[in-house]
Amino acid sequence: MTRNASDIWREDVGDCSYSQVPMPIWYHDIYTTGIHRDSRFPRERYRILKDRIQNSQNSGLIEFMSPECASKEDLLTSHDPDFIRRFLDGELGEKEVNRIGLKPWTDSFVERTLRIMGGSLSALKRVCEFGGISGNMAGGTHHSHAGFGAGYCVFNDIAVCAVKATESLGIARVAILDLDVHQGDGTATMLKDIEGALTISVHCKDNFPFRKAISDHDFPLNSGVGDVGYLEKVSECLEILEDYDPDLLLFQAGVDSLEKDGLGKMNVTRGGMRARNRMVFSYLVEKSLPCVIFMGGGYAKPISHTIDAFYDLFIDGAVANGYIQRGNKSKSRKQANGGV
Repeated sequence: MTRNASDIWREDVGDCSYSQVPMPIWYHDIYTTGIHRDSRFPRERYRILKDRIQNSQNSGLIEFMSPECASKEDLLTSHDPDFIRRFLDGELGEKEVNRIGLKPWTDSFVERTLRIMGGSLSALKRVCEFGGISGNMAGGTHHSHAGFGAGYCVFNDIAVCAVKATESLGIARVAILDLDVHQGDGTATMLKDIEGALTISVHCKDNFPFRKAISDHDFPLNSGVGDVGYLEKVSECLEILEDYDPDLLLFQAGVDSLEKDGLGKMNVTRGGMRARNRMVFSYLVEKSLPCVIFMGGGYAKPISHTIDAFYDLFIDGAVANGYIQRGNKSKSRKQANGGV
């Protein structure tokens, strides 16, 4: 690499030429409207975040794309056929619905679920074809297992994307870096026997799920760990990635470790969260590694703290994407000129 990847954060985002290379992000209004207004889940975070980005001076860094619904065949790569059928046909039992949450379910809840899955799959296909960073302004549904949903998660878009990548998109090694405050238990379980998939989870040990799964690498942290202890573990994760040398990174970038998040407990500041993201993005720039960002959790009250952290996430991801894409174009020109 010709420059230190950390240098990209020293420039004024609004003045940089990489703003001409927008990062594609999949979003649909149904991400908000598909959740009932009486649900405990902060459904407005999707709409508010999209508006925040579009109305900011950095709006040119991101291109919003509309997701199609994932197909039943997409889901079958990782999920039990009977579970898929019963969810699509509205036949899940009360206990199964309660385990997922997001109640009361709306008439468009199934469509919402399928569009979120479709958004993640579209982001995956984009980076596998063109490189760089892309993302879904939802998803990261890491508590879903093969035969049941849980913890606000119906189907597991991370697991489906990992399997899709290795089976049909030419990816030999995919790494899942899950930095949500809650362990990616469903992802760990669903990918444990998938060759070419590595799972890493940094999470609060005293938080949901209370029965933890076993990832390839788990980093359970104490409540109240704060920025320093949290970022130390993120650094260890990047060392693992360095050794594994993946062809693709799936980044579950939940911001519910924030000190203002009621479901968090880890006391990470907004600055600490942004430092986390920039560590990951600097690694991606250094390696020119394709990456999909999954939004993950964020439930602060007021929700503005969550919106701030997600805004930082997607804007900094777009900055990193610009550098990767410029580097890829430069390499292509050199190859076209015979390496000169």
